Amino acid sequence: MSDSAGGWLVLLGGGEFSFGETEEADRVWLEKTPKGVVGFVPAASGSVDYGRHFTAYLGQHFGREVEVIPVYRDRDARRTKNCDRIRDVAAVYLGGGVADHLLEAFDGSPALEALAAKLAGGGMVVAIAAAAQACGVAVRNVSGTKVLPGLGLLPGAVVETNFDPAHDRRLRQLLEQSAAPRGIGIPAGAALLVGPGGSFEAVGDVFALGGPDADLVPMAGEE
Repeated sequence: MSDSAGGWLVLLGGGEFSFGETEEADRVWLEKTPKGVVGFVPAASGSVDYGRHFTAYLGQHFGREVEVIPVYRDRDARRTKNCDRIRDVAAVYLGGGVADHLLEAFDGSPALEALAAKLAGGGMVVAIAAAAQACGVAVRNVSGTKVLPGLGLLPGAVVETNFDPAHDRRLRQLLEQSAAPRGIGIPAGAALLVGPGGSFEAVGDVFALGGPDADLVPMAGEE
């Protein structure tokens, strides 16, 4: 598994935190997160309410403080204050929504450099659903008509979230179209944690494809 330098990249397959569907996975990454504020980035959704609800959830269930880092569009991703907060918070959580919106905001920006530096320096970056898909080397656009370059936080892989192993055609197509060496399928409620030295942990059932025609295999333990 491609590593995330000295830090942890956590990819959540989806699910409603307000209904407890991500609680198990959230507990795992929070246990690895140092004390301090969790920074929530709303770029994929553009929603103000999302950040407020996530703040209440993390406070009520885990006693963790959340700060919304207001990156909604590309100009926000170039503001020094936002980039500094990405570097300084205990963890960054990229909320779900539409992958295209996240890519438009972060592509080639100082904020993306700050995320990469956070991982390289041993920090924690978490992404859910569409934001998790955007962390790979390529991602399908919202209309499904073309494949876009991803943020590249997970080198050598593409990611399909809300994944159903009985219906893996979309992941196989994305793997073929992107020419990435590996595809990762993460169902809702599950998570893949990629850590230093190629280590990884799976919460729930997570699946991998070594090629468009390869067998779908479960991921577990470390590599």
